[in-house]
Amino acid sequence: MEKIVINDKIQIPLSDLQFRFSRSGGPGGQNVNRVSTRVELIFDLQGSSLDLGAKESLRSNLRSKLDSSGCLRVVSQESRSQWKNKQIAIEKFILLLRKVARPVKHRTPTTATKSSKNARLAWKKGRSRLKKMRKIDTERELQ
Repeated sequence: MEKIVINDKIQIPLSDLQFRFSRSGGPGGQNVNRVSTRVELIFDLQGSSLDLGAKESLRSNLRSKLDSSGCLRVVSQESRSQWKNKQIAIEKFILLLRKVARPVKHRTPTTATKSSKNARLAWKKGRSRLKKMRKIDTERELQ
């Protein structure tokens, strides 16, 4: 797997990804104390080989997930295997970028139909009649 395919416009070479390994917390016995199974995938958006348009759109959509240096970090420590955690981190990275790269559907404004307007007005008239009847009833009681 030379490149990670996000969509037809965005393909990221594996050389743009950095991996950092450290000891994972949680259960695992002595394996936790000895083996560095936690994987941190680091993607430097500015230093990547993507074109400027893709960088700008990803930067605007990933604004909350980027750190101060403009890097996206994805961490995986679910498995006791470093290799499996690396695969999980790559999958998380792909899912995140696919979600962000998806075009946003904008709502097309529509007008209310004639029947919906009439139904709304009929409901309002009914409520008005009901409140008038209450007012008449309270006036009778006071007399």
